[in-house]
Amino acid sequence: RMWHYTEGIENFAPVWDKHAIRILPGPSSLWFDATGKRLPVPLWPGFDTLGTLEHIMSTGYDYSWFVLTQKIIEKEFALSGSEQNPDLTGKDLKLLAQRLGKGAPAPVEAFKEKGVDFIVRDTLDELLEEMAARSGYVPFDAQTVRAEVRAHDRAITNDFGKDAQLNMVRQARHYKGDKIIRVASPHQFQDPSAGPLIAVKLNILTRKSLGGIHTDLDGRVLDPSGAPIPGLYAAGEATGFGGGGVHGYRALEGTFLGGCLFSGRNAGRSSSTL
Repeated sequence: RMWHYTEGIENFAPVWDKHAIRILPGPSSLWFDATGKRLPVPLWPGFDTLGTLEHIMSTGYDYSWFVLTQKIIEKEFALSGSEQNPDLTGKDLKLLAQRLGKGAPAPVEAFKEKGVDFIVRDTLDELLEEMAARSGYVPFDAQTVRAEVRAHDRAITNDFGKDAQLNMVRQARHYKGDKIIRVASPHQFQDPSAGPLIAVKLNILTRKSLGGIHTDLDGRVLDPSGAPIPGLYAAGEATGFGGGGVHGYRALEGTFLGGCLFSGRNAGRSSSTL
């Protein structure tokens, strides 16, 4: 069993062959399938990865689109990978403070400028024209995307509107942490002061396998017949505690840690009696 993400982009500076990067998105980007249809509620950025994966693959195409603004990318985009987050991995408070200022983090801006999956244009018509050009043989409906963006912009003017995603964004900003560093203030996409407009072509990214080493509850590795291999122990996600383990396939990544610690403790105690 594999763990996949739906927000993969091609790496302009790969560390290894086919080394992709995942966007860690905030909730404000509009999400469309390859044909230009908006993803259904509640498949918004940062929500149900497996539900979104299933929906995207049901369309017959293995990619989708984000449509957003410069204002959104500055506040809501982060990238997976330690090399993309030198402020966090290096515990550099000065670099970390730059996330609070104007502009996107430098790694994000680099992908916006150099990444082949990013389209940056000043107007919606120009953006849709380039999205259609990059869709190739896929029947991309620019009119549907245009209508959704315009509907979003109209909904911004109504604090009591029925757009579920927009209402969720407003609710998220009630939490001070999200308001400061994670969720952009609602705005019209076609407002020039929020621009330019951005589209990102999102690919399916394979992150890791789930489990693989057969163990007993003491952490002993078992051979194909189910017998313990003398002196060999395993713990953590390699034994199935990450996604698909005790918390089930839809487990949030933060829940993996408990199973990893528990299995490690058991393996340590068992091996210490040798």
